[in-house]
Amino acid sequence: MKNPRDILKRPVITEKSMSLLADNKYTFIVDPHANKVEIKKAVEELFKVKVEKVNTMRVKGKTKRVRNIVGRRPDVKKAIVTLRKGDKIELFEGV
Repeated sequence: MKNPRDILKRPVITEKSMSLLADNKYTFIVDPHANKVEIKKAVEELFKVKVEKVNTMRVKGKTKRVRNIVGRRPDVKKAIVTLRKGDKIELFEGV
């Protein structure tokens, strides 16, 4: 079994992800090879909450240019985790 800290890379702090907090949904960047069951277990183990649903998406990296050099941002996998009513993750509260 993978370490939960290897599955969940970091939280996503954007205007859209902050608006989802009202619906008890939290957004994370996750390991690209992790599946929904692994993500659910990792969130439940790390934050001691009950997960109802996990939605995942793959986001392609954008191409960026600095003068003549063309580079590319890495592809990432995001997970939107819906928690049971009454549960919350304190990590997001002070942002």
